[in-house]
Amino acid sequence: MRELTYVARNTVEWREAPDPKLRGDGEAIVAPVAATSCDVDTAILAGHSFIDPPFALGHECVARVVSTGDAVTVVRPGDLVVVPWSVSCGGCGHCRAGRTAHCTAVPHMAMYGAPIGGTWGGLFSDLVRVPYADAMLVPLPAGLDPVAMASASDNWSLSWRLVAPHLRSRPGARVLVVARGSIGLYVADIARALGASTVLHVDPDPGHREIARGFGAVTAETLDPPIHHGFDIAVEATGRVDQLALAVRSLAPEGVCESAGNHFRPGELPLLDMYLTGVTLRIARDNVRAHIPDALALAGSGTVDPGRVVSHVLDWEQLPEALPEKHLKPVFVRGEGAAAMS
Repeated sequence: MRELTYVARNTVEWREAPDPKLRGDGEAIVAPVAATSCDVDTAILAGHSFIDPPFALGHECVARVVSTGDAVTVVRPGDLVVVPWSVSCGGCGHCRAGRTAHCTAVPHMAMYGAPIGGTWGGLFSDLVRVPYADAMLVPLPAGLDPVAMASASDNWSLSWRLVAPHLRSRPGARVLVVARGSIGLYVADIARALGASTVLHVDPDPGHREIARGFGAVTAETLDPPIHHGFDIAVEATGRVDQLALAVRSLAPEGVCESAGNHFRPGELPLLDMYLTGVTLRIARDNVRAHIPDALALAGSGTVDPGRVVSHVLDWEQLPEALPEKHLKPVFVRGEGAAAMS
């Protein structure tokens, strides 16, 4: 089989790899049919990763199940499934508590798309081995478009977690989104659908701001100076500490800020301001498996439209040329995936 491999800044190529094999009765082999780039893939391709190439890329996809071990009961060959970005067993203490990104049955930070916590391959591959298939794989509900939901492995479900639980406990909250890509747009859509009284979406890209306005958000190119006590919830998804600082300085007393940015570079936060306001800040690796069912249910409700964030639908064979290009949210579709979606 082939796996798409990051080899140098803005350069990926197909490389041959052995076909994955089932190593136990609880495993599955899947074939991605609609895969997309995560916002962090853009940073990796730009050369900002702390991991040296080469390594297989990709950690967001809807896939078709090819084969399963005898003990797998949740899915069967032919099913369309969401493949979570992190590897988890479902049975350890962390997994049972919903902390699936910290599973103790696998090396710390085991994941697809980067050689962290072992080598698990990437979801821009022709075939992928999924251990703990019953715990990991989530069947795609009937009626959901695999192209629109290609990001459910990470960004869509992460976006649900960044804002939905907070709006549940703070109905009608004012929400600030400081972003540079798809996560911020997903958050804006979800926040308005779940009853935020105001959503301000800050992004320097005019095309992104146009999409956010279509979701009912107010938009701005920059947030400087910050809006004093302006928001109950802030979501930062830029990977820039200066933007995170602006977000937390815009919070109302006892406000909460979620940072989804991968902060590869150091910076300073306004700790005294945060102390005086009573800010809660979480910068966390996402336990996405625990949130995928709720995120898919919201997508199926008709109150949100994740498909509007998809910027391009491209053929699987275009991956080496198209992935390094600056697209908002390209989805790469294989031939059999296109048949499944017709």
